[in-house]
Amino acid sequence: MSEIFESAGIALLYGLVGFVVMAVGFIALDLVTPGKLVHVVWTERNRGAAVLLAGQTIAIGLVIDQSIRASESELGLDHGLLSTLLYGLAGVVVMTLVSVIVGLLTPGRLGHAVLDDNGDRPHPAAWVQAAMYIGTAFMVGAAVS
Repeated sequence: MSEIFESAGIALLYGLVGFVVMAVGFIALDLVTPGKLVHVVWTERNRGAAVLLAGQTIAIGLVIDQSIRASESELGLDHGLLSTLLYGLAGVVVMTLVSVIVGLLTPGRLGHAVLDDNGDRPHPAAWVQAAMYIGTAFMVGAAVS
């Protein structure tokens, strides 16, 4: 029975590390998109911003998944948690850099295009940007595993 509680505690700690990485990812996304992301998604109900945030959240989840699998937990829980945190943050950095670089290569301002809803449909750039986050997460996940 004590194994169950120990495993649950470990899962909770890894979950908290994942939450921290997701929070940092949210802040990074907020910095590279126009407006305050919380306001744009929840108050203005901007579909493009929601698609982008959903894609990034899935992507960070994928990176955290692979980070936990590759964590150096055999060196102890503290090493496992630290390696998961660092791998996850590296994923956020890479995703943010990809977003900025693609934004520089596309016509106009990508952040503004992503938030340009057409009636009830998000701009196609929102879907592309979300897919880039997910694709980048697969690459980072493969690199850490």
